[in-house]
Amino acid sequence: MSTTSTTLRQQLRTLLILTNTEIQIAETRTAQARTEAVRRELTENAENGRLRAQAIEEAIRDLGGLPDVIRPIAGRLAASVKALAEQAQPLDEALLGDLALEHQLLDRSRYVKALATAENETTVVTLSEQLINAHESTVVWLTTLLAEEAIGGPVALRRGPLQAASGAALRAASIPATLTARGVDRAVDAIRNAPGQVSALFDRTEEAGEAALGRAAKAGQDALARTSRAGDTARKTASASRDAALEAAEQTARANGANDAADRLHAAREGTGTIDPADLPIDDYESLNVSSVVAAIKELEKPSDVRLVVAYEEAHKNRHGVVSAGQTRIAAIAQEVVGVK
Repeated sequence: MSTTSTTLRQQLRTLLILTNTEIQIAETRTAQARTEAVRRELTENAENGRLRAQAIEEAIRDLGGLPDVIRPIAGRLAASVKALAEQAQPLDEALLGDLALEHQLLDRSRYVKALATAENETTVVTLSEQLINAHESTVVWLTTLLAEEAIGGPVALRRGPLQAASGAALRAASIPATLTARGVDRAVDAIRNAPGQVSALFDRTEEAGEAALGRAAKAGQDALARTSRAGDTARKTASASRDAALEAAEQTARANGANDAADRLHAAREGTGTIDPADLPIDDYESLNVSSVVAAIKELEKPSDVRLVVAYEEAHKNRHGVVSAGQTRIAAIAQEVVGVK
């Protein structure tokens, strides 16, 4: 077996580990989706990730190797831990971590294509091209999310309860998968020549590992769901009190001639969507139907105007079509800012 062929199998195994991590992250991000359209997209991304993982496993077997059992499971467990840790991170730091993962997947997919081309493994070349296209699209999406965050949103993903309050940059540690790739590959080569009982042992290990992963992932997701529900209740209660206090404070400040303070309070109210409809950048907003509002949003040029409309809509009627249109408009502006399409 050539050195290139051995390296190709190593890289495919590393791609499998990273893909399992990607799947777990997509499933976690689904709970943070701002709109139903984004939620569907993330759900589809997770399912596509599972299909990619299956295709990578088949490619490894076709090359005469055995898929690594332990490290893909460890990768998904690490992703669950990462998701919990990110609840104490700012959203931009969490997205930067996701983007770094996608760039690694993209670069390794390109490397796999070169290795497969050298070995004339046409099936793996085709697979690598599919991986490249998928990860290029995800890189653009995540880059857009970061740009949306930079220009003030609304971002397609909502902050988690702790992310919203976090001001510190807590970076989650990643698993140094590549450091042990060659050692694991040598071990797998040896196992391939062992008696048939080893294959059964691998199967049992994989089943046990998947069961443990399922339990750990469910426990993590349940914890996140409970935190989210408690956070929603607390936010709603706090928001009602805050909005009333801000409005009263603004009125008092203006009545006493403190216009600068009143303007700052008004800006705070804009961020929470509790302003008068007459202050919105779309005329006669309350009388417009969804189609008319969507058309008007497409004409807005300033991110602050779009943000104001979305904040008001979410605080009042919360029509999904309007919120989605606002997020789409912000995404278009963000892509123009960073030069992606």
